[in-house]
Amino acid sequence: MVERLEARPRSPHLQVYRPTLTMTMSIAHRMTGVTLYFGTILFVWWLMAISVGPAHYARAQDFMNSIVGQAFLFFFTWSLLHHALGGVRHLIWDLGFAHDYPWREYLAQATIVGSLLGTVFLWVARF
Repeated sequence: MVERLEARPRSPHLQVYRPTLTMTMSIAHRMTGVTLYFGTILFVWWLMAISVGPAHYARAQDFMNSIVGQAFLFFFTWSLLHHALGGVRHLIWDLGFAHDYPWREYLAQATIVGSLLGTVFLWVARF
């Protein structure tokens, strides 16, 4: 019995696998989910500042218009689009499409390009 257990292959992990684009996109999808969590807290803070009064709203706007606030809002916009497009990619897979090699890579690339172009478009269009 002991010999049989020792002969069994061990479970592979990230150090064994060669990183692929879809693996990286899976990690990025989780990271954008965490970013959206913190961005939602910031959004709630901004809404609460509106409801409390002009002084609190001005303080919130000062932060949102600062370099740190603008950087976070830009990254939040990208995270929102990237996470949404990643969800569409998973929906396509759940419907049984694009599981083969070139198509799953195309979907991953489309998620990256679409989220970047969408973010730039939204930020340029707001001015």
